Amino acid sequence: MNFTTAAIENIVHNYYELTVEAKALDGYDELNFILTEKFGKKYILKIASEQHDKDFIDAQIKIIRHLRNSPIADQVQYYINNKKGEALTIIEEGGGEVFYCRILNYLEGQFWVDTPHDHQDLHENLGGFLGKMDDALKDFKHPSMHRHYTWDISTARDAHQKLKFIQSHEGRRLVDYFLLQFETVVLPTLSSFRHSYIHNDANDYNVLVKGNEIIGLIDFGDMVYSATINNLAVACTYAMLHSNDPLTVATSVVKGYHNVYPIEEKELSILYYLIAARLCISLTQSSYNASLSTDNAHHFITEKPAWKLIYQLIEINPIKAEDAFRRACNFNGLIDQNDTYQSIEDRRQKHIGKNLSISYQSHLKIDKGALQYLYDDKGNTYIDCVNNVSHVGHCHPVVARAMQKQIATLNTNTRYLNDHIINYAEALLATLPKHLKVCYFTNSGSEANDLAIRISKMVTGQEDVIVLDHAYHGTSTTTMQISPYKFDKPNGIGQMPWVHKAMNPDIYRGAYQNNNGEAGKAYAASVADIIHTLKNQDKKPAAFICETLLGVGGQIPLPKNYLKEVYSIVQAAGGICIADEVQVGFGRVGSKFWGFELQDVMPDMVVMGKPIGNGHPLAAVVMTEAIAENFNNGIEFFNTYGGNPVSMATGAAVLKTIQDEALQENALNVGKVLLNSLQALMSKHSIIGDVRGEGLFIGVELVKDRITKEPIGKEINQIVEALKNKGFLISTDGPYNNVLKIKPPIVFSEKNAIDFSNALDEVLLMA
Repeated sequence: MNFTTAAIENIVHNYYELTVEAKALDGYDELNFILTEKFGKKYILKIASEQHDKDFIDAQIKIIRHLRNSPIADQVQYYINNKKGEALTIIEEGGGEVFYCRILNYLEGQFWVDTPHDHQDLHENLGGFLGKMDDALKDFKHPSMHRHYTWDISTARDAHQKLKFIQSHEGRRLVDYFLLQFETVVLPTLSSFRHSYIHNDANDYNVLVKGNEIIGLIDFGDMVYSATINNLAVACTYAMLHSNDPLTVATSVVKGYHNVYPIEEKELSILYYLIAARLCISLTQSSYNASLSTDNAHHFITEKPAWKLIYQLIEINPIKAEDAFRRACNFNGLIDQNDTYQSIEDRRQKHIGKNLSISYQSHLKIDKGALQYLYDDKGNTYIDCVNNVSHVGHCHPVVARAMQKQIATLNTNTRYLNDHIINYAEALLATLPKHLKVCYFTNSGSEANDLAIRISKMVTGQEDVIVLDHAYHGTSTTTMQISPYKFDKPNGIGQMPWVHKAMNPDIYRGAYQNNNGEAGKAYAASVADIIHTLKNQDKKPAAFICETLLGVGGQIPLPKNYLKEVYSIVQAAGGICIADEVQVGFGRVGSKFWGFELQDVMPDMVVMGKPIGNGHPLAAVVMTEAIAENFNNGIEFFNTYGGNPVSMATGAAVLKTIQDEALQENALNVGKVLLNSLQALMSKHSIIGDVRGEGLFIGVELVKDRITKEPIGKEINQIVEALKNKGFLISTDGPYNNVLKIKPPIVFSEKNAIDFSNALDEVLLMA
């Protein structure tokens, strides 16, 4: 039926004996009209198709009648009966189509969305109103409201099915993260919470306001039997939508609600995640609606502010949120700002090795992670600018789910056949040059480098290994022996006779500084000199191992042609060239997937760790078929956990995430923004001697004097601490410990990059 305004006016006159002028209103899935009588009295007409459940419409009628006998009677609508004295009018067209009509009185007031709503009293009033409603409905019963409903927060997990309709990689990842938290934090306990019949849609278009008072709530079409706390979560969500301080708004709503209808402590423990879940439902639903090319503007009415809010929400420490909610309800808070961590540090000192260091002068206790964010126990949120272990982000939902699923299915060693190790090996090899065909899996980059050196020595029959000065390759005995960064320390083991240090190819501070290809050749000559010395001793190199961008050496991109020259020299001498990609592989450098590709070389072995498992203990050595065959000398290679199904599922998920979310491209684009913004700071701050890097592998070298390049001293620790106090976690490196190293998860955003640069600017102005 075509419900023109004329047709509506006819229906109202015929069934209700009212003479009105009709005007169409927006609606989500029902037709809505405002009706105006001759002398100005107004009504609301709602029309639902036969696709709507008649029994559920009956439930709406009964619940409103129930509320008309409650303390909020004047704040809800009432039904206008038709000529037969019925609230529900059934209209059947000639074609057999059925429609359900209801007329309600018109509540005067402004919609929340159309009024200034930044006043605490208004937020508390909203909470108080909903508290009264939930109190009034706690004994109401109607079977039709026991339904599985898209907009019920309890069913938020269903939103995962529509996640694919979100076009933005970043947006989809963020929604998926909160859905994972819903599944992990909320669902296991939700059934134990209070349940009742809730309005479920106190949104900014349904709440009516006059001054700082809530004068009405309309539209009961989303009602459902659900966890009572969900009603408050929905109200908080929409109250927060347009605020620059959403947590304060939500806290006021919670306070008002609790003062009228006390909240249980355990309900507050999940409220933050319930708010996030409601946003996830809204955003996936609007993205799904967009895929249908619907022209109903009401389907997208809150989309833009909802996106803004979910980005705000992930920057709010959930511990801070729960603490605020608890204090608003006069429960004990979670945060003790006076805790100096003396107790936990004493326990750590007693039971954990004292040379296991802790970052920052003022220590942090990190309790939760979320993509590029870390949350401490004092309610602070930090942007992680240095953790290249959590390569695709802390608690990335795709990786976490893959781990959860596999560990609940099977985890065993490699002495059994299974598909996981083969599938992952094939996927990993597909990212590498075709001559690299064989994988060995270990649990850490240290193990992998240790194995690479062991294989090199066995295959070549030689002992001598060439490394770069200041290099670091791991914590095993062998890798410590090939790490000048460790063995040259005052209490280090010293240089082994079979280890040879080549010059650190640093074009900022080193002997050769022209990056036109000549510096690369000049630094490569240092390797040639070592090989010449070995030759005079009737020796050959077993291996040359080098990070493809230098980490602890100072966050240094290698000079042009350096590896091409070195690899040619080493391979000609019979040595094996090992590319250490533990720090920089898997798309971090942006323009290439692997760091060695920046140098246009073909390593004999590639070692990978850290980012490969996103924090899960996983690493690998990949090599040529010839090397692998020579290593297969009858002595079994076995690593208890290396290549286990959980590790393989994790590695596969990380690789898939990098590819599916275009994270290599993100590292390239965001890296350019960050590099450019940091280089721009050099004109303002003479303390910045050099800014260098590739993708999201960047170093900022700080000096006392740009001419002499005298490195800054302990002041750098104050800079790092000041950045931490501004919410940015950073660390230092380099032979003089004067380089700020920036290696964030590659989900780092342009906003994160600009915010960090601005924070560094502010810190240096005060330095």
